[in-house]
Amino acid sequence: MTLAFTKMHGLGNDFVVFDAVNQSVVLDETQLRAIADRRFGVGCDQILLIERPRHPDTEFFYRIYNADGGEVEQCGNGARCFARFVHDKGLSASREIPVGTAAGNIRLYLEDDDTVRVNMGRPFLDPAEIPFDAPAPASVYTIDVDGVQHEIGAVSMGNPHAVFVVDDVATAPVGALGPAVEHHARFPRRANVGFMAVRSRAAIDLRVFERGAGETLACGTGACAAVVSGRLRGLLDERVEVRLPGGTLVVSWAGDEQPVWMTGPAATVFDGTLDPAILAPR
Repeated sequence: MTLAFTKMHGLGNDFVVFDAVNQSVVLDETQLRAIADRRFGVGCDQILLIERPRHPDTEFFYRIYNADGGEVEQCGNGARCFARFVHDKGLSASREIPVGTAAGNIRLYLEDDDTVRVNMGRPFLDPAEIPFDAPAPASVYTIDVDGVQHEIGAVSMGNPHAVFVVDDVATAPVGALGPAVEHHARFPRRANVGFMAVRSRAAIDLRVFERGAGETLACGTGACAAVVSGRLRGLLDERVEVRLPGGTLVVSWAGDEQPVWMTGPAATVFDGTLDPAILAPR
């Protein structure tokens, strides 16, 4: 079975995108991992599937798989690539595209400057909704990692995030704390782990260790979660430039039950075809 795909990226966070509207796409975890492998497959952080809508108020359904083959609820950089893909491939003529995801419906807006603006929905702050093991919502939690106490913010943007505030992202312990907190017992569905350095009330630096993918060049939901956490801690204004290793996103959150807005680029790298059956799992 040969499948057509498109390689895309949002600030270096890269994706293999499949049109599952016009072709049948059935991939198991072994095949997904093989596709994501950077030496023996196409190589990517996540794999995206564009499917027919499951709700009458949406144009498509959007599925996301991490490089480890596990399906996840949401991906902000992927959402921007999704919008660019369906527009460029003629699947939608809309400039405003309602899309269903495992985390709920979102809206994508194609801007005149070729960026994509995404209504990411409201952040989830109740520990049960994140999910995170804590008795009540708080702007900061203390978490034990190998006997050392650390302060984090805990936010869900449809997927769970832990957010550290650090002095400098260049020296942040991403490689050590990232995997430890991803698999921490207090995050029953694992966590994406962000390391945020506040440069001003309108600008932060950010590195993110993504659940099931490791550190990536950019993480859209991580950028949103960092801004929400920074706002809850009283560190940030409503509109924030989030500087990631792959580039800059603009994230806005008015607070309370308001949605988080994220704006940034999305780019196509190349189109190709592959036969999942001949990819060697590693």
